[in-house]
Amino acid sequence: MTTKSKHPMIPYQQEDRDIYDGLEFDPEDLAEALWPGNMYQDPALFEAMYLLRDHFVGSPGRRDVLVTGVGFICYDRSNLNVRIGPDCMVAIGVDARAIRRRLLYLPWEVGKMPDFILEAASSSTAAYDVRTKRHIYESIGVGEYWYFDASGGDLYGEPLVGRRLMDDGSYQHLPVTREDDGSIRGYSPALDLYLAWERNEEGEAIIRIYDPATGQRMQPYSEVKARAEAAESEVERLRAELSRLRGE
Repeated sequence: MTTKSKHPMIPYQQEDRDIYDGLEFDPEDLAEALWPGNMYQDPALFEAMYLLRDHFVGSPGRRDVLVTGVGFICYDRSNLNVRIGPDCMVAIGVDARAIRRRLLYLPWEVGKMPDFILEAASSSTAAYDVRTKRHIYESIGVGEYWYFDASGGDLYGEPLVGRRLMDDGSYQHLPVTREDDGSIRGYSPALDLYLAWERNEEGEAIIRIYDPATGQRMQPYSEVKARAEAAESEVERLRAELSRLRGE
């Protein structure tokens, strides 16, 4: 399912100067090395990325929504080495191709800050995510900041947390509910979707996403892949059985 953006695409206004002067790396040289980046390092994060890309971008690849876990947000116009790398960010109504090409999100050229950022907890980054990253995202005006803790709260203090930027420039907690089955769910106004901390059949904590319009859970990549592989195996079995009956 691909959702039509409610926001017209903002023209990407690239400045004339060479933005890579003085950078510690050349994003164009590292594009292939970085892709697909940290979205594949955490299975739960990959599932969430897949679902969001499928929902907003779709198969052909829409140009007006960016869903990525690769690259950096630069937030000091005078020094592009002042930057931060989200685990997953979503920006709606932007020129996604122009941003992807450079692996740098320059808000003064894009025309806005990202609408949504999701961080996944790890023991090495949890404190940084909760304190430093939260402060930076709040101060630069990122619309929503969520984080997911697969440990159930050992690293972040809570399994699932969402914050929304208010008119005074500060973050306010978005409400989350704990269901009878132990899952935790919260609504993201920026995405118009429900995010949920749940456990799969193997007992692993995962991020699940629900469409509020239908109440249906979006199908994660692992389940789609498993069904495809099962269907392919069944086709091969039927072919083998047909060959046997034909005496081939």
